Amino acid sequence: MTEKKTTKGTIKVLSFGPYLVEGDIPLVHKTQIVSEYGEPLNWKTDEVLKTEGPYELCRCGHSLEKPFCDSTHCECDFDGIEKAPTDNFVDRQRVNESGTGIVVKSDFTLCMDSGFCGNRIANIKKMIADTAEPKVRAEIMAMIDRCPSGTYSYAMDKEGEDIEADYPVQIAVTTEITSEGPIEGSLWATGYIPVERSDGKPFETRNRVTLCNCGESKKKPLCDGTHRHIQEEALKKAKQ
Repeated sequence: MTEKKTTKGTIKVLSFGPYLVEGDIPLVHKTQIVSEYGEPLNWKTDEVLKTEGPYELCRCGHSLEKPFCDSTHCECDFDGIEKAPTDNFVDRQRVNESGTGIVVKSDFTLCMDSGFCGNRIANIKKMIADTAEPKVRAEIMAMIDRCPSGTYSYAMDKEGEDIEADYPVQIAVTTEITSEGPIEGSLWATGYIPVERSDGKPFETRNRVTLCNCGESKKKPLCDGTHRHIQEEALKKAKQ
C-alpha cells in the first residue's frame, strides 16, 4: 500500500463560494491523452500555475478568470449546496472477489465517467474473468491507477490493503479530449489532500478526488461528469 503523504495544506469549500486552497499545494494544468479511437489513456502535465497557496478556485463555473474565482458566484445565483456522501469508501464499496490474483473494489457514487475504466474492446468488469492472465491484471491495475475519481481500487488478495498509485500532492486543472473537441474538465486533487465542507466537517481524505468546477454537479463538491455533457452539446450546436 502506498504510504499516505502528510500534506501541509487543505481545500476548504466556502459556503456558496469557491474552493479556498491553503498551504503547500501546487496547482498545475493537465491534459488527457487519448488513443486514435478517442479512448482515454493517461494524463500529461502542461504547466505549473501556482506553486503554493493560498488561492481561490472557481466552483460556480462562471468566473472570467478560471480556474481562479472572480466572485461571479455572488451574481449568478449559484447553488453550492453540498450533497456528496461524507461516509467512507470502505462503507460503500462493492468487492469483486471472482478475479485471480486481484480483488477489485468499486464505489460508483464517485464516478464522473472519465472513461479510463474501459476501451473499445473491454472494460474492467468484463476483464475480471480473465485475470488468470497477468497481462490482463496489469491492464486493470493501470486503468484503476489512471482513473481520476478513485471510483475503483484494488488489492492483491481479499485480506490485503488497497494499493494506490503514487500521485503527487497537487491540484490539477484538467482538459479532457472528446469526440467533439477539447473541453474543460474537473479539478483533480491528488496526494491525500484534506477536503473540508463549508460547515467544517471533513470529507474522507483520499489519494484522489475530482471536484466540480462547472457548478452543475448533483453531488457537489464532487464532480459527476455533468460538465462533459454540457460542453459537448455546446460544441455540437456550434458546428451546426
